[in-house]
Amino acid sequence: MFYIENNFLLQNVKNQTKHLLYTMEITILGTSCMVPTKERNVQGIYVEYNGEGILIDCGEGTQRQMNIAGLNRNKIRKILITHWHGDHVSGLIGLLQTISNNENPQKVTLFGPKETKERIFHLLKAVGFEHNRLELDIKELNPKGVEKIFQNKDYYIECAYMDHKMPCLGYSIVDKDKRKINIVKANKLGLKQGPQIGKLQKGQSITIKGKTIKPEDVSHMQQGKKLTIILDTLPCINAYELAKDADLLIAEAAYLAELEEKGLEYKHLTTKDAGLIATKANVKKLIITHFSQRYKTAKEIEEEIKTFFKNSKAAYDFMKVKL
Repeated sequence: MFYIENNFLLQNVKNQTKHLLYTMEITILGTSCMVPTKERNVQGIYVEYNGEGILIDCGEGTQRQMNIAGLNRNKIRKILITHWHGDHVSGLIGLLQTISNNENPQKVTLFGPKETKERIFHLLKAVGFEHNRLELDIKELNPKGVEKIFQNKDYYIECAYMDHKMPCLGYSIVDKDKRKINIVKANKLGLKQGPQIGKLQKGQSITIKGKTIKPEDVSHMQQGKKLTIILDTLPCINAYELAKDADLLIAEAAYLAELEEKGLEYKHLTTKDAGLIATKANVKKLIITHFSQRYKTAKEIEEEIKTFFKNSKAAYDFMKVKL
């Protein structure tokens, strides 16, 4: 289920405690293709996962967009670069300089395609850092198909090469399934927060006063959510595989379907292409972005994408989605 802007998905439990069910909040920082317009900035997508910031691409003006959106740059722990065209990375050096200027800057891990280490080296050499306290870990990726590039106990990230004019990656952020304790049932059995609840959350049975309590007696498995982001590509097998069964696919749709030839020339998706990927990949919801500046508004694009994939929407700058 998806809630846009200020709508929240809440679950009421019997003890009248409300729990937010979403784990990712996505903010679209820019929706323009190649150059910014009066209405649209270039590419940047911010994902906050349980307080951790993950930035996908960093076009020029991304820092200012974050300011306007009320997002804290100091939360950024990971930057995922799709490719090194300017509209996707030209704001990167400013962001890194801002982070490095903090008294105690956070460590940032930057993921990107082939040549990322060399490009970052030249980028950092191109400007002067008054206080260079930046702790930057660069992970250069060269996946064969869909590959997992990071994971912890809560989520993992996958990537795959797309079909663009230069090495370009798509990414998926996947929330792992989690066991949720029913506090009402647990309290009735005399359980309180502590090691016993911890064992049940790990799927282990416990014994209290000679009675065995199984995890399924007081809990259920909450299925994790999958977010896939595909920018700058032609339809390809990796796009279908990466987006497979995604709860939300954010994909470019630079052109209306009538400009298929232009899409082929510049290796960009049309609305028809984006709808086809969403359909073949069995995604639940599609949001399109990265619109050509020839379109003054996204109205026509949004109307057309719905003819190719019903549960879809055109992004706009500062759109927020909770997943």
